[in-house]
Amino acid sequence: MSLLSSNSNIKSKIDDLWNKFWSGGISNPLTAIEQITYLLFIKKLDENDLESLANAEFTGDDFTSMFSGTFYLSKEDEEKQQNGIDKQKLRWSEFKRMPSDEMLNHIQRFVFPFLKQLDKEDSPFTKHMVNAVFIIPKPSLLLEAIKSIDEIYDEMEKDASEKGQDFQDIQGDVYEMLLSEIAAAGKNGQFRTPRHIIKLLVELVNPKLGQKVADPACGTGGFLLGAYQYMVTQLDKDKANKEPDEDGFIRSSRSALLTEDVKEILGDSLQGYDIDQTMVRLGLMNLMMHGIESPKVDYKDTLSKGYHETSEYDIVLANPPFTGNIDKGDINEELKLKTTKTELLFIERIYNMLKMGGTAGIIIPQGVLFGASKAFQATRKLMIENSELKAVISMPSGVFKPYAGVSTALLIFTKGGETENVWFYDMESDGYSLDDKRTKNEKGHGDLQDIVKQYHNPYKSEINNRKGKCFYVPKSEIEEENYDLSHAKYKEEIYEEITYEKPQIILNKLIGEDGSGGVEKEILDGLHELKKLI
Repeated sequence: MSLLSSNSNIKSKIDDLWNKFWSGGISNPLTAIEQITYLLFIKKLDENDLESLANAEFTGDDFTSMFSGTFYLSKEDEEKQQNGIDKQKLRWSEFKRMPSDEMLNHIQRFVFPFLKQLDKEDSPFTKHMVNAVFIIPKPSLLLEAIKSIDEIYDEMEKDASEKGQDFQDIQGDVYEMLLSEIAAAGKNGQFRTPRHIIKLLVELVNPKLGQKVADPACGTGGFLLGAYQYMVTQLDKDKANKEPDEDGFIRSSRSALLTEDVKEILGDSLQGYDIDQTMVRLGLMNLMMHGIESPKVDYKDTLSKGYHETSEYDIVLANPPFTGNIDKGDINEELKLKTTKTELLFIERIYNMLKMGGTAGIIIPQGVLFGASKAFQATRKLMIENSELKAVISMPSGVFKPYAGVSTALLIFTKGGETENVWFYDMESDGYSLDDKRTKNEKGHGDLQDIVKQYHNPYKSEINNRKGKCFYVPKSEIEEENYDLSHAKYKEEIYEEITYEKPQIILNKLIGEDGSGGVEKEILDGLHELKKLI
């Protein structure tokens, strides 16, 4: 059970925080989430530092607080020992006591610049925070926001102590909830991948510790986070005793057996790219909020001439944009498909990013499965002839509602493998209503857990009934159909034979055995009866 479905207090406090920003003059959800993120992050730094200080005092270990010493706005100031401020004054717990006008000025002048140069100079976080701006316009909004965030943290503390949840997980959950509001903005055709679909695809692709995982269009980092949480769960020796979540998946706390070495391996193995600077910052913050200390998310158009990673990754997970076309002159010359359609070019890009033997799990619009043009056929051929296309899972059109009604599918392929048979599954339900509300179904998880079970079933190829939801199709048959990958193309339709009475009997019923009018007479008699009643 996730925190968000079990704690209505936190949900209402987050809604309240959004409303404060809306009425305070920041109505663009992306701008609001960015400003809220900075405040949450500043609070998190103080909380984490105070906790580490307390632990060090208890154990007697050495610990240097990030708030010890003096903060200078520039190297020149530091050399001249001027315009410095005691870092203790940059703590959330210190500045929140200031009068609101003074506090707004203090955060803009000192706290935010401190936040921006927090990480190592060459880290993605520091690089992408250079252009970040703190634009809360009014002292009154800042005061309200700080009060709300303190209340949210109090609720999180309460939840952690009462329900024994890991605080880091709760913090991550709360941030995920905030991010879910972005989808409402519908900015640039971006919509977040539902978390249960991420969990499903990651479960099928099965990333392992030490493997390099990438997402070439990562948005707020959902797939990277999904891979991280899955790998952490695989390391947890106690996972068999864990309760499945509301979607039927087992995900354990991030603190399960995370030694410093493992943390470093995990942090180094995840790489994201996005074309939107705001998304890059939010993706970095999202991963940091979930306990990844120095995540790697960079600003890059992975279809453009400026991107050159080939055969780098063991796993690529992605829900690339379906927004249409890219300017022909911008397309990387490595990409050989004769098309400007992004959904096709991303498939080739992902194929190129994979090492030989590497596996991709991607979401595509269903049109890719059956599009008749040469570019569509060439894309499908790439996955079937140059890879082992393992699975095509069609999803219902409501999965991305209320943000988009497009029908989508999941594709899983391994570069350099040999396609013999392709496994098809027609998902009818993902465990949620398929209308705009997307409420959780009371009965089970839809087809999610059946997909996992069937996909990992070593004997699945022996059960090949094409009248059901899932079946195998040999490569030769797919080739004959111009590489069409739509489920309906290969499903065996079930026809129910309807038996009709002989024409003579039907006619007798209509006109009556004795020619007295049959059915027609019954209708007329009924009408006469009705007339008497009026």
